[in-house]
Amino acid sequence: MGERGREKKAFLLRLDPRLYRVLEKWAQDELRSVNAQIEYLLKEAAKRAGRWKDADEPQEP
Repeated sequence: MGERGREKKAFLLRLDPRLYRVLEKWAQDELRSVNAQIEYLLKEAAKRAGRWKDADEPQEP
């Protein structure tokens, strides 16, 4: 189960190999997996763009 008891959505993601190496090193530096690093970066970008709803609001399925 994922965050707060919710399962995470799995999907295939194709990346430029150079970008993957950058993300891999960045994730190691921050003691995260590459997957967790990508999720963290996407959440931060969504928050900055005003698209991430408050964590207390009910989430859509």
